[in-house]
Amino acid sequence: MATIINRSLTSIGSFSLRNSTKVIGATLNPNFEQKRNLNVHEHISYTLLSGAGIPVPKFGLASTKKEAGDIARKLNIKDIVLKAQVLAGGRGKGSFKNGLKGGVRMVFSPEEAESISGQMIGEYLITKQTGEKGRICNSVMVTERKFPRKEYYFAIMMERAFSGPVVIASSQGGINIEEVAVENPDAILYVPIDITKGSLTKEQAGDIATKVGLSDKKEQVSQMLLNLYDLFLKKDALLIEVNPYAEDSTGEYFCLDAKFRFDDNAEFRQKELFDLRDWTQEDPKEVEAAKHNLNYIALDGDIGCLVNGAGLAMATMDIIKLHGGEPANFLDVGGGATANQVKEAFKIITADPKVYAIMVNIFGGIMRCDVIAEGIIAAVKELNLKVPIICRLQGTNVDDAKVLIAHSGMKILPCDNLDEAARLAVKLSSIIGLARAAKLDVNFEMP
Repeated sequence: MATIINRSLTSIGSFSLRNSTKVIGATLNPNFEQKRNLNVHEHISYTLLSGAGIPVPKFGLASTKKEAGDIARKLNIKDIVLKAQVLAGGRGKGSFKNGLKGGVRMVFSPEEAESISGQMIGEYLITKQTGEKGRICNSVMVTERKFPRKEYYFAIMMERAFSGPVVIASSQGGINIEEVAVENPDAILYVPIDITKGSLTKEQAGDIATKVGLSDKKEQVSQMLLNLYDLFLKKDALLIEVNPYAEDSTGEYFCLDAKFRFDDNAEFRQKELFDLRDWTQEDPKEVEAAKHNLNYIALDGDIGCLVNGAGLAMATMDIIKLHGGEPANFLDVGGGATANQVKEAFKIITADPKVYAIMVNIFGGIMRCDVIAEGIIAAVKELNLKVPIICRLQGTNVDDAKVLIAHSGMKILPCDNLDEAARLAVKLSSIIGLARAAKLDVNFEMP
């Protein structure tokens, strides 16, 4: 299933179907903390939709192969679909580390459901989105198989281009909606909702149904859209995407797949929903960072980055790339980080064995440079860090910070010039990387 919300390294990121371009905005408020988008499993999406009166196939959730067999017997149907509950796209084309092909499998008996689900549960599924590590499959959704004759696309999302919520609909469902937006933009209907005048009306919903070719099911589709919008509001959603909404072989209509995104700022209102977050589906380092209110995203390079502010973090990664290096992470400590948070940030960065050097780039506005320096020194002492740290500090209390670093005796290289700091980080990382590849013992010493 395609999604029209894309993850961004910045605090704000959205995908506009209207022009098929990603709009990225950097953090301007130094006290703004980047929120981690809540992503829920498919069975939770089905449960939310069903509770809102939107028809979905019969289903159940199994955490053991016996449960999968019992659910299949209860469904009492011949055509059953097993769906690995892994938060990654491309499950159907993925493969498990034990050799089983496909995270979405068709089975035709309770016994087969038990056998196949037993090979899924507790195993790691590798897809195009997970990388070679894969993600653990802790449960399997057992659901009845539908045979769609016609597929449609419906979504409600917050979109800055419309200054609020918009209903998006298309008669070309079941396929990558971004491709439809590029190849046949006229096939996508946009209906902005003016919240100052009210919510989605029955007339608007009926008009949408007619325009996508469902005039014969106008009442049913209209009610589905009204229920969908009500769910959108009640759950503080940023996106509810139904793809496909399909007619099955009996002429009935069902939601066969859905994607939800929620407003993390509404977590205090949606505690029950946010308690459903599956932390096993996320990078352990990112989970640890979230505990300390740090914004961390793992990357594939070998130069660790510790920066305050999303915009400055991206600029830091860019200049590392400019000098031929590769950043190992995005890590924004925010505008109000404490020395302890900085220390925890270093623990997270150095948990990655591929990190050969660390570049610190701090602009002290609200964030004081001496606090950052204290955190760096504490981290080097406690963790007994062996990798070089290139530290570029500017702003509030920068002179105090330099004194602290100079008298620490730690392996910290101060550097005022950003370009020079990046060049030095890339050079040192390259040297240490080559030495480790040659299995040489490297012990970085201050000049």
